[in-house]
This record gives sequence, C-alpha cells and structure tokens, in this order.
Amino acid sequence: MSIKFRTGTLAFAVSMALGTVSTYAADNNTKAEQDVEKIVVVGSRGAPRSVSNSPVPVDLIGGDELARGGNTDMLELLKGTIPSFNVQSNPISDAASLVKPANLRGLSSDSTLILVNGKRRHRASVIALLGGGINDGAQGPDISVIPSIALKQVEVLRDGAAAQYGSDAIAGVMNFVLKDDADGGSLTARYGSYYEGDGDTVEVAGNIGVALTQDGFANVSFQYKNADATSRSMQRPDAAALIAAGNTEVSSLAQIWGSPKVSDDITIFGNAGLDIGNDREVYMFGNYSERDVRGGFYFRNPHTRGGVYSGDGGASLLIGDIAQAGGAERTCQAVPITSGNVLTQQNYIDNVQNNDNCFSFNELIPGGFTPNFGGNIVDTSLVMGTRGELSSGIMYDVSGTYGRNKSSYVIYNTLNASLGPETPRDFKPGAHTQVEKMFNLDLSKDFDIDGIENLLIAGGYEWHTESFEVTAGDTFSYTAGPYTDQGFGIGSNGFPGFKPEAAGIFSRRNFAFYFDSEAQINEQLMLGAAVRYEDYSSFGSDVNYKITGQYKLTDAFSLRGSISTGFRAPTVGQANYANVQTALDGGVLVDSALLPPTNPIAVQLGAQALTPEQSKSYTLGAVYTEGDFFLTVDYYNIQVTDRISQSDRYTLTEDDKRALKDQGVPNVDSIQQVSFFTNDFNTTTEGVDVIANYTAELFNGDSLFSVAYNYNKTAVDKYTEVTGAFKVSRLENDLPNNRATFTWAQNYDTFSFFTRVNYYGEYQAVHVDYDATAVTGSAKTTVDAEASYHINDSFTVSVGAQNIFNVYPDRLDFEKNTGIPNNNWGGKYAETSPFGFNGGFYYVKAVYNF
Repeated sequence: MSIKFRTGTLAFAVSMALGTVSTYAADNNTKAEQDVEKIVVVGSRGAPRSVSNSPVPVDLIGGDELARGGNTDMLELLKGTIPSFNVQSNPISDAASLVKPANLRGLSSDSTLILVNGKRRHRASVIALLGGGINDGAQGPDISVIPSIALKQVEVLRDGAAAQYGSDAIAGVMNFVLKDDADGGSLTARYGSYYEGDGDTVEVAGNIGVALTQDGFANVSFQYKNADATSRSMQRPDAAALIAAGNTEVSSLAQIWGSPKVSDDITIFGNAGLDIGNDREVYMFGNYSERDVRGGFYFRNPHTRGGVYSGDGGASLLIGDIAQAGGAERTCQAVPITSGNVLTQQNYIDNVQNNDNCFSFNELIPGGFTPNFGGNIVDTSLVMGTRGELSSGIMYDVSGTYGRNKSSYVIYNTLNASLGPETPRDFKPGAHTQVEKMFNLDLSKDFDIDGIENLLIAGGYEWHTESFEVTAGDTFSYTAGPYTDQGFGIGSNGFPGFKPEAAGIFSRRNFAFYFDSEAQINEQLMLGAAVRYEDYSSFGSDVNYKITGQYKLTDAFSLRGSISTGFRAPTVGQANYANVQTALDGGVLVDSALLPPTNPIAVQLGAQALTPEQSKSYTLGAVYTEGDFFLTVDYYNIQVTDRISQSDRYTLTEDDKRALKDQGVPNVDSIQQVSFFTNDFNTTTEGVDVIANYTAELFNGDSLFSVAYNYNKTAVDKYTEVTGAFKVSRLENDLPNNRATFTWAQNYDTFSFFTRVNYYGEYQAVHVDYDATAVTGSAKTTVDAEASYHINDSFTVSVGAQNIFNVYPDRLDFEKNTGIPNNNWGGKYAETSPFGFNGGFYYVKAVYNF
C-alpha cells in the first residue's frame, strides 16, 4: 500500500495561481479513482482545487502520458504535449548546444519559472549566446536533467505569477511533481534510432519506493542514457571546390549540422517525507545529474580563415616567421593565393614548404579544420523542510534550498594560432558555475466569516542568494603566443579560454515578502488577490500584484480571468559575463566579443547597467465540463517592457581594440565585433489556448481523446538599432503562430496504443543566424505512435515512433530565394524548424513493474 501525505498540507508549496487540466490514467481505474486524478495538491494554499475550479489555465500532464512520449529528453516530451511550448534544435550554437533553451508562449527560456515539488529550481550555468534570436542571452534552468520516470505529474501554469513567486514567472510556471510512492517501482530499457541510421539512443531507467517506518516514504529514480550524434549535412561548396582543386585533406563532410553527441548522461532524483506526528511532516528531495556533450562548429577554410590561414580574407596566406618570433628580423615572403589549391602553388612550395624558417598552418592542417565544442555539465540540488499545522490553525511550511549547476567547457580539434607550430589541438577554455541558496517561510490560515463560504489568508518570506562563477581556462587556451604580433589569433580558436583576470565570483542577494488571499464568496464566485514586495542588492525593489476570479454561470459552465504585473530580474551572469565567440556576419565568420554592459567599450556604444524587465498581463477564459467532457478556452495578453537580450554586433574600430587589449580581453586582434546585454525593446504577446478532453468506453476498451490548440503572436512595439531589425524579425516570426495536437489513447486488458498528431504552422526559417537566409518555412504535420503489449501484470513491451511518416522541414534553397549559393554552410535544413530536422525516430521499450 502506498503511503501519501495529506494533500492539504502539501499544497503550501505552490501559489493559489495554479490549477489543473485532466489527464488519463493508463490503468483501469474506477470512476471514483479517475475523479481523484483530477485533484492535485497544487492550486491553492488551502485545500486542493479540482480541475474545473481553477481561475487560471493550467495543463496537467501525468507521468503515464510522459512515459508514452517516446523521447528521453524532457524538453521534447513537453513540446509534444503543450502547444504553446517550443524547443528548437541547436546544431552550432556555442553553449546553447549543451543546455537547450525552451520557450513558453513565445517568450525567452528564462521568462518561465521552474519549480520542483513547488520549490524554485536553480538556473543552469549556461548562457545561450547563440540562442536563435528569441533566446539570445537567456539563462534559464536545465529542464532536461529531470527524467520522466521520476515524475508523478507536471503542471504548467499558462499565466503570469510573479506576485506569488517573484522573478521569472512572466510567461508562466512549470511545476514538476516527484513520485511519492512508498512501495513498488519499475525498470525501463529503451533503444531508439533515427530512420537515417544515426542518433542511436540507449536508456535504462528505474524507480523504487520504500516505506520509512509506517508514516513516511523514500522514492528514488535514476536514468542513464547515451545518444549518438546526428548529421543532416551535405558538403560545403567551398570545401567541395578545394577537393576538386586537388586538396585531398579536406573531409568529405567538412561541417556537420546535427544534434550533438550525449555521453554518460546519468541523473538520480530522490524524494522523501516522514509524518512526525501532531500534524507535522518533514521532507527532503534533490538530485545529482551529470553528462558529457560534444557537437560541431564551423569549418575553418584553409585559404580564408582569419587569424589562422589568412590575414586579408584569403587574398594571401598568413605566414609565420620563426626567427621573427624569437626577436630577429623578418625574412619570410608573402604568398598570394592565386589558385583553388594553394598547396600546389610554386610560391607556396618555395617560400613555405621548403623553407624551415617560414610556416603556415597549411603545412600542419592542410585541409582546414572544424572544431568540436562540448563540455561536462554537473547539476545538483537539495531541498529540506518541514510543514504542518499549529494549534491555532495556522498552516506553515519552512524550507531551505541549495542548487548548483557547473558547465566545464572543452574544445577539440582546434588550435591557438598565436602559439604557432607548438599549439595543442584540444583545450579546456574554463567553466561557469551557478549556485543558488534559498530560505522560504509560508504561512496560511482559513477564516470563518459571515457571508463568505471560505476565506484563506496567506503570507510569507523568501531569502535568495545566487552567484555566477567564471573559472579560468588552461593556459594554452587564452595565452598570447610568440606569433601574436605577426597577425595570428590568440586563444583556442572558436572559443578562447577565460583569462585569470576575467575569472571570479559575482553574487547577488534578494528578499521578498508576499501576501495572498482567496475568498470563496458563494458557490458561484471565487476571488483571489496577491501582492509581493521584492528587494535586490543590485538594483533595488519591485512590487507586483495579481487578481484572479472565477464565476460559475451553471454547474457545467464558468468564466475565469486574471490581471497581474510581473518582472524578470537580470541574472548575475548576464550582468557580468564576458566571452569571445565565432559567429557569421554577412556570411563571413568573425570573432565577436560579448562584454558586460558596464564595460567602458559597451558603455561607449550605448550600454547601461541592466534593470528588470517589467510585465503586465491579463487572461480571460471559459471552462465547460459535462460528464467525461472537459473544455477550456483562454485568451491571454502579455506586455513586457525593457526586455533583456544580447545586442546587435558592433564593428570595432582600432581605438576600440586598443582599449580592449588594455582590459585583458583575449584574441583582440582578430575580434571584429562586440555585443553586450541590454534592456532595449518592448513586446506584446497575445494568443488563445483551446484544450478539450473526452474520456469514454469505446471500441470495447477505455478511450481518451484530447485536442489542444495554441495561437500565439509576438509584436515588438519598440526597439532601437541596438536590437536591430533582424532580431525583431526573429522575435516576431521564428516560432509558428499556430500549433495544435490531437491525441487518442486506447487501453485494453492486454493491449494499448497511443497516437498524437502534431500540427506546426508557418514560421520563419533562418539558418546560421544570418538575415539573408530568412525564408518562410511551410506548415507541417507529424504523427507519433506507440503500441504496447502487456505480457502480464508486471511486464510490458512497446514499439513506437516519433514523426512516424519521416516528415522533414523544407529543404534549404537559398539560391532560389536570396541568390546565396545553396547550402553554403553545409546544412540541409534550417535550424529554426519547430519540430527539428532529424526526421523520424523509432524505438523499442520494455518495462517491468514490481
């Protein structure tokens, strides 16, 4: 028998803004048991709220539905379930390849607050420097570390909730509720691969619940997986031309566009609780997660790559003079590139190949090179607390939280050109570490007042500190070698290491007081209000409010709505991060420095110290429930001012470069551009969500039909040249305005199947973050399916596929649309595809329940 805590006390953890949408239990529950599934512990600081009594829209996704999703990545599972939730693949995007950013309602990944068991989740240490426009500069939590096998359910609040939680809850809130069974468990083994024969994925996962005496539980889950890289690439035209000219050292695929390789991805989640008597409980939960990720970068052409092979865009080779590096006079002669293969030119043979004093990297790496970027990500957290009820009737919840995420970067198959022939090929450029600590005190009490059925008053205090640490890289990754003055680039090419003077710990503290009230005026009318005061050590204070209400016109039909304000504080990383990255400008690879907004060069270009984003939002919706049919329709409008993002890139002058050198920025001579984080633009996002569920006994079995539709449109109301027109276009058009899903789940005694049809509307297809590649991507429909055979009560085998009909986004055809040669950078499909670019994925799965 599973031991559960009283739902009334667990409800303290989450604000009264949350509610539910029904989900389907895979087993053959009785009608009474199915009704229980429509009640969740979140939704109120008082008693739990039923599905139909939420004043704001919330999706509830059960653990069984997540298990049928056919994917091992939590982000992809949620994308297939929530139409307003979008995740884009990141094949070549610096650290965003390590932690993929996601978008709820078209806002950046750090505009959605993430909770686990109702407690705020810490951020990832990765800042998405190449975040596909929408997520440029975003620093949100790493959702991918949460395994589906550890989850009882996921609740997605599609409404602003900063008045309850503080920063980040502009787009909404996701609450991941961990399993709390005190007995039983399961083991899952899964193998899958893409139709094209790559991306092989192997996963082993397990969950077990045990009793802690007769009054508690301990529930532990683990997941271990490996996923091979994918490639949806073709040869770059410049690489093909080199091969045609006789350069046999160029790879047959000089540049790979695909998903990165993920190795030794292990995560362990634990959740425990104990009833200590007198209406008191203690609880603890946390995780340890670690994985290694490795993906591709841009190809370095052996004729044109600046700071390595050429100093003038490919007109001539960059020649290193060994004697000059030692202090002697220069004797090496220039070598103009006059053919398709400089290796065959006589002036190269005479002046470089046969000259021991002169060298070029064409001698060491004649076919060019393509760096591989990756890293090791370690994520840990621990939450401990106690909750209960005092003799006065006051309910309390006191907790402490610790969260840490560290990304240690590695770059392979590259070089530090300034070191000349002695350069290593692999480097450790450094690490980023995000640490957060929190203390929470929540209090609430129900009051009996004449004329009001129920009145709940709640209040609380939160203390929060966070730090962002930069760890210096290995010496070779940032050092300026003896060939620096000859024009060779400094630092590991593609991702120069963090210098010791850039290393350090940057921190911030904040505290908050909140007040909530919820009144059930009568059987028809419920009203709620919340206000929160927040004070930050970095920029001062902020006050936000929220008002909610629901009115039942009949037993089956009700109206609901909310009005709220919110904010998102700039992260400590955004305020202090400096780095050099390789990006495209006008189709040419350049090194671009990201500077803190308080850096003198950034200030010279118009940067100012970051301030919070501010939001105003309102929703208006309707709920209809009749028997086994459930329907919600909700309109939302979110206005955000002073949004934070990475600025457009500015071209450096020689004076700027001298100033950067004085400040210790690496690789200055090859840096053509700089950018910085800034509050520069305002947006209005509006849309409609429609969700309908119907359960019935059909076709001699138990059936669930579900339809979900989202219309979402973001308009940039105000911006300057700091943001730039291209980013505006990406913010407004990269995500489809229309998304929908239709789901059918059917269960029999020994057999069950699940199918989902996914519709993605038109979107702006962009490749390599380059404005000239922006074209309209066609609307597409994909289908997912899974069939399961229950051999006995304990053992189930399943086969399934995502994108079963192998639908791809439109093939790139830039030449037709823009005059740019097709696949100039080796990719077959635009990376902004809302359903990815890897095609169909099949899998087999075995589950043992005990």
